Amino acid sequence: MATSVIVVKVGTSSVTTAQGTIDHEVLGRIARDIAALRERGTHCVVVTSGAITAGWASVGAGKARPTDTLLLQAVSAVGQPLLMAAWREAFAPYNLPVAQVLLVPIDFRTRGLYLQARATLQSLDLLGAVTIINENDAVVDEEIRYGDNDRLAALVANMVGATHLVLLTDTSGLLTADPRLDPNATLIEEVRAVEEVEALAGASTSGVGSGGMASKLAAARMATWSGIETIIAPAKSEFPVAGALSGVEGHGTTLVARADRLAARKSWIAFAVASHGQITVNQGAMQALENHGRSLLRVGATGFTGTFVEGDAVDILGPEGHLIAKGLTKVSSEHFSDSDDVIVHRDDLVLLRKP
Repeated sequence: MATSVIVVKVGTSSVTTAQGTIDHEVLGRIARDIAALRERGTHCVVVTSGAITAGWASVGAGKARPTDTLLLQAVSAVGQPLLMAAWREAFAPYNLPVAQVLLVPIDFRTRGLYLQARATLQSLDLLGAVTIINENDAVVDEEIRYGDNDRLAALVANMVGATHLVLLTDTSGLLTADPRLDPNATLIEEVRAVEEVEALAGASTSGVGSGGMASKLAAARMATWSGIETIIAPAKSEFPVAGALSGVEGHGTTLVARADRLAARKSWIAFAVASHGQITVNQGAMQALENHGRSLLRVGATGFTGTFVEGDAVDILGPEGHLIAKGLTKVSSEHFSDSDDVIVHRDDLVLLRKP
C-alpha cells in the first residue's frame, strides 16, 4: 500500500437518510476530505455499510424492513450497486476512480486468501483507485447481524498496514454515559486502554445498523492492539475525516494505539481467525506463557473442549477459566491426549492480557 494509509469506516445510519435512501451530502463531504488527504500523499480505504437499507428503500415501498435472512441477502444485492453508484458520484468531482471489493469472513480466516486479498488491495492502490469495501451480504449472512462492518474495518486496517482507523458514526464519539439517560454525559476525548471503557458501550439504537458503540470499541481494541490509532467521530460534521484526524478538541474520541503492537501475523491469529476449541492450562503453564514467552507443552494442559485439527486456532484458558491467549495448535483434538510434545508453539501464540 501507499506510505501512509488510513481506513475510514462509515455506518448504515450515517450513509442513509431517515427514509433509507443514500445521504449524498455525507458521502460528498467524506469524499472531499479523502481527496484532500490524497493530495498530501495519504491514501484512504473506505469500508461502507448501508447496502441493505438502501436496497430496501428501493424495493420495499414503505413496508417494514424484513428480518428473514434470505430476503435481507437479496435486498443487499439490490442496494449494493446503488451504494457504489453514490460513492462513484461522490468522488467524481476529484477525478478519483473507485473500486468495489466485497469480502467474506473466510477471506480473513484462511491465510492464503488473506494474503491474496491484501495483494489485490495493494494493486488497486497502485492504480490510484479509492477502494470501497463492504461485506458480501448477498452470500454471507454473518455480518448482516454483527458489527455493522466495524470488525471488518479493523481487519482491513490491519491487512493494509494502516496508521489510523476512523470509525464515523451518528454520535459525537464515546460519551461518559448514555445521553438518553444522563443529560450531563460528556465526550471522552482520549482513551489509553480500550478495556477501561468497554462498560460504557451500548448497542445500536438507530434501528437500521447492527453495530453500536460496543462493536466500535471491539473494533478499536483489535486495531489499537495492532498499533493502529483509532478515532470514533461524527459522520455528519462538516469535515468528518479531516476533523477526526485533526486532534482538535471536540472532534471525536481518540483511542491510542498500544506501544507494544502485535506483529501482522500475530494480529491475524488474534483477531481474524475463528477459534475451534479451548485448551485449559495449569498455573505453571500460564506463568511460562505470560512471563517467560514459552510454548505451550502438553504437560501444562489440563483439558480441552471443541473439535480442531492441526493448524486450527484455539483459545487458551487459565486455571480459573479466563482467556489468556490464542494460538494455532500443532495437534488435533483427536490425538490431543496422545501427544507429549508442543501443543502451541510460541511463534503461533498471542497473549491476550497483561500478566
